[in-house]
Amino acid sequence: MSAKNVQNKRASPAVNLIAGGGAGMMEALVCHPLDTIKVRMQLSRRATAPGLGVEQVKARGFVATGAEIVRKETALGLYKGLGAVLGGIIPKMAIRFTSYESYKAALADKETGNVTSKATFLAGLAAGVTEAVAVVNPMEVVKIRLQAQHHSLADPLDAPKYRSAPHALFTIIREEGFSVLYRGVSLTALRQGTNQAANFTAYTELKAALQRAQPEFADAQLPSYQTTLIGLISGAVGPFSNAPIDTIKTRLQRTRAEPGQSAVTRIVVIAKDMWKTEGTRAFYKGITPRVMRVAPGQAVTFTVYEFLKGKLEKSNWAFVGGSFGE
Repeated sequence: MSAKNVQNKRASPAVNLIAGGGAGMMEALVCHPLDTIKVRMQLSRRATAPGLGVEQVKARGFVATGAEIVRKETALGLYKGLGAVLGGIIPKMAIRFTSYESYKAALADKETGNVTSKATFLAGLAAGVTEAVAVVNPMEVVKIRLQAQHHSLADPLDAPKYRSAPHALFTIIREEGFSVLYRGVSLTALRQGTNQAANFTAYTELKAALQRAQPEFADAQLPSYQTTLIGLISGAVGPFSNAPIDTIKTRLQRTRAEPGQSAVTRIVVIAKDMWKTEGTRAFYKGITPRVMRVAPGQAVTFTVYEFLKGKLEKSNWAFVGGSFGE
């Protein structure tokens, strides 16, 4: 099968499952410590005026936060919640790439099959919302509860409330009900949607530009270092556009719901409290480790995905009509 023919075929769900799952697993293993630091920074609170009843905590940067976690909880503390991430990463990536393909095919020009930048953006947005509802939100509720625990893994007498991802899942459902797994789902969907819209659009445009500049790769896979570079750039776009959404979502998922409070009310209360007690900068807490987490994560994801997809393409066993279309 020629490279051109491969480009004109859309990878099957089996390819998306294997390539996407492998890429997501590698991304989680490499970047999870930065996500733990980000969550701890987002959950930290610092009063800006006396008498507000807010716990006084000295603001720390991401390096200091990471060092404190290691000092108090050992290096394994940086991997709290990893089980929840790994448990959802394969279906998450399979859903992301498969749904993106489906939405993009539906938005393509019916006569030429061409996909505009607007269609790519909308397909990425819809794919992000789909993965958020299907996998990401429940996974993140469990992950954040695990990451928020300040127990020491070096002290066997310092017993945590949640011992593992399955135990946390069972405990949360038993104590708070199944619906708590979808707390903050609107914010998660908004975050994932904007992330993937920006991510896929930037990646697609950058890849097309590199292919135009290098005719020898017009119908072939780009070198891995170029895929890594454009994945890194595209991955940095989303976090800057939706940092406030992510911070509010993290705090919403960390705490129990108050009786009689709707999700919208709680979001407003959290946002007002952050603004009043911590100022504008509170909405961007954890932005440095988040960019450092998401950007390299997307670089890893796209590089590994393209590599595994290329290997599977050469085996000529798992394709359906259509196009992965970059």
